[in-house]
Amino acid sequence: MKTWTKRIIGVAATAVVAFGFISLSCAKTVVKGTADTVYTADTAYAESRPVTIPAESLKLVEALQNSFRAISNTVLPSVVEIDVTETKTYTNPMQGFGWPFDEFFGMPRDNGDNKREYESKGLGSGVIVRRDGSTYYVLTNNHVAGSATKITVKLNDEREFEAKLIGADERQDIALISFESKDTGIPVAKLGDSDNVSTGDICMAMGAPLGYAQSVTQGIISATGRTEANMSTMTDYIQTDAAINQGNSGGPLVNIYGEVIGINSWIASQSGGSQGLGFAIPINNVKNSIDSFINKGKVVYGWVGVSLSETPKDFLSELGIEDVSGAFITQVFLNSPGYKYGLEPGDFIIEINGKKVKSVNQVIRDIGVLEAGSTANFTVIRNGQKVSDIKVKIEERNENSGSNNQKLFPGFFVSPLTEELREKLEIDDKKVKGVVISGVQERSPAASLRLQNGDVVTAVNGKPVKNIKEFYAEVAACGKSINFDVYSNGGTITTGTYKIQ
Repeated sequence: MKTWTKRIIGVAATAVVAFGFISLSCAKTVVKGTADTVYTADTAYAESRPVTIPAESLKLVEALQNSFRAISNTVLPSVVEIDVTETKTYTNPMQGFGWPFDEFFGMPRDNGDNKREYESKGLGSGVIVRRDGSTYYVLTNNHVAGSATKITVKLNDEREFEAKLIGADERQDIALISFESKDTGIPVAKLGDSDNVSTGDICMAMGAPLGYAQSVTQGIISATGRTEANMSTMTDYIQTDAAINQGNSGGPLVNIYGEVIGINSWIASQSGGSQGLGFAIPINNVKNSIDSFINKGKVVYGWVGVSLSETPKDFLSELGIEDVSGAFITQVFLNSPGYKYGLEPGDFIIEINGKKVKSVNQVIRDIGVLEAGSTANFTVIRNGQKVSDIKVKIEERNENSGSNNQKLFPGFFVSPLTEELREKLEIDDKKVKGVVISGVQERSPAASLRLQNGDVVTAVNGKPVKNIKEFYAEVAACGKSINFDVYSNGGTITTGTYKIQ
């Protein structure tokens, strides 16, 4: 009780002191005989407190503010809110009960398959990227409009238009929609060059976050070229700390020149809200896709017909490759463009059309955007030597491209026969030299030869191979037929011969 008493007294004393201080600070003189209380010249108003800011600094900040205003005023009229309706199905939770329970719960009668349809509403953003006569084209995300049965776009001036889906692509997570308007003065956004974006650049994210249409947030480019495992292989994302929330998807990421450099796509968040980890698709990755949507209703990808993999350093060292980034060709599809024009299993791609290769995903993206019929120039390291000017004519990727394992040659991966693998495979004989088979593909040439994971290839077409470099050299020189000497279960056998057609 005494303790609480002391606390109460302390609080009261503090309150008295504070009140006394406020009273002294707010001293005033009242002029009697008037309707209102009048303060003398001794009274200080908040508005009268002088603010001292160096003139040069103020000019700098004002210039920056004026720039943000100009960017917003220029780009926002091109940013739209997208309201979508999707028709979805679900399984009847009252399955087995039937009528009249369906009607009681407001559901249609069972049609026999226990499936029900319902409409789901969604909200996203988009940016007008093209006008053709009275048709305006809006770029957005596939996850915003790709499955929509009804689409409405709302402009910055509150006008609304019914829109239709022109095309959508799940791999890139982009979609193109269009609406009609006789007003040819609706602004079209200018597309920038995302290859020139650098970490630290100022940027602005625009859209309709949480339904607050035509909003602008500002930040910097946190990173470029993001290609983590959980991201799409068809794009390398721009990362930004400009606030991006639900509803921002499909809106533009804009540079200080008022140019669209990316399409806001997703966020990394533990709370579901913005935590300064927003990701946008670089605009250069989708420029060609806009034309593909308009002309063909879909994104057309280029295809070379090779299987790629990341490779560890010990693997590359056996190939005679040191301190060089690139992508390793483990297999090729027979009769594919790569096979016909000279790419081989064991090639390490280091350049495409003069552009250095940094990763497997980059090769997938760079090949994907090439037009069918165009020619790409590859530079590879083969058997430890640099080989340039391998010209490959690109073909169009279709649904069956890359799915026919019967054409995947040789149909398996190999690894160095390390001491660790010797112990695991119980190979005590030190005279056994070769490479270890892994990842045998079903219905491939390797499968037809009855090769199995864990087998050790000791020779190709009768020629001994002691390491990965020798293995791929002999595979490349095999001609129109191939067989393998394989060590397995303490003995060596020679497979049948596979005829390459």
